[in-house]
Amino acid sequence: MQSVKVKSAEETMQIGKRLAPLLSAGDVILLDGDLGAGKTTFTKGLGEGLGIKRSIKSPTFTIIREYSGGRLPLYHMDVYRLEDGSGDELGLDEYFNGDGVSVVEWSQFVEDTLPQNYLKISFQRLDNESDSKRRLTFTGTSERYNRIINQILGD
Repeated sequence: MQSVKVKSAEETMQIGKRLAPLLSAGDVILLDGDLGAGKTTFTKGLGEGLGIKRSIKSPTFTIIREYSGGRLPLYHMDVYRLEDGSGDELGLDEYFNGDGVSVVEWSQFVEDTLPQNYLKISFQRLDNESDSKRRLTFTGTSERYNRIINQILGD
């Protein structure tokens, strides 16, 4: 587990951009944190880093947004509305085992359907709520993800 402090939305996006070239098809990124903590901002940077030209929007009401046109497809999921545990019908494992990168916001609501290996990033506000300072904490569940964390954050 490693953490980094960011001072702005731009810094959050830059970390997403740095992560993008290190990812492969089938990678799963979990983004957890309060509303407005920077999860979708991070995903915008990730999408830019993958070469996706479309604007990345929060998938809160659609649950899953698919973006193509980059080096890898991006599957952006916001499973907040599945807090009753109804994620089984969505076929999430098809995305997780698919040809793109899956980003899951609010992953605790679909814990039972998550793959064994993933990169988890927790977003925590620092100071007061109007401030844009955040702590991003990275946790990898495999040696590969731990190497990726070291590459984007330094040893």
